[in-house]
Amino acid sequence: MIRGRSSQNVRAAVLLVLLPCLPATVGCARAVDGVPTAVPGDAFPESADELEALVVTEVPSGLPRLPDAELDPPAGAKAVDDIADYSEDPSRERDVLERYGYRQGWERFWGSGSGGPMTGVFVDQFATRAGAGAYAEDLARNDAEHYDGVLHDNPPELPGGCRMLTVDDPEAQAALGGPAALAWCGHGPFSVSVTAVAESMDAAQEEVAAVVDEQLDRLPP
Repeated sequence: MIRGRSSQNVRAAVLLVLLPCLPATVGCARAVDGVPTAVPGDAFPESADELEALVVTEVPSGLPRLPDAELDPPAGAKAVDDIADYSEDPSRERDVLERYGYRQGWERFWGSGSGGPMTGVFVDQFATRAGAGAYAEDLARNDAEHYDGVLHDNPPELPGGCRMLTVDDPEAQAALGGPAALAWCGHGPFSVSVTAVAESMDAAQEEVAAVVDEQLDRLPP
């Protein structure tokens, strides 16, 4: 089993940071803004298996895909309980995800499995556009705080409404495995997150931008 995935640690750490801010309370940024807008059931995946078919299958860097079952915890299909179990307090984390309207997700990774360059894609589906957008935005802002990185809103490399975080702090880079770039986008009822660890920051940003573009193109409008 391949253990210690930096991208898995990213997701778990960020959700822990979000816990005190849901439901919305004094001192927290917000819960889910906007009018909940349901989407037609026949236009979007009804199961994690259907969602899998929409996830990118290779990355521009040419890194080999890591088998889902050989990762610990396994990648692939994700339900609320799977994500909640990353936390030291699964019950509270489950409540966070349910308040966002989390339905299902899929994770996929590329790399050697033993450190060094890595690319991870997280596609999560929510009950509403508002939930997906709030989840993506809050993850981005809390990750920026967690890694003391620079968060770029609407960077030119990404489609409108996306955010990119570049991790320049040496200690954070050591924890992640190298220079890292992370991006989050809301797309209808989907939240798309891409993480890239590369030999240089430029390479990480280029990988993230290319994967985000392809992943968004694969999702329903």
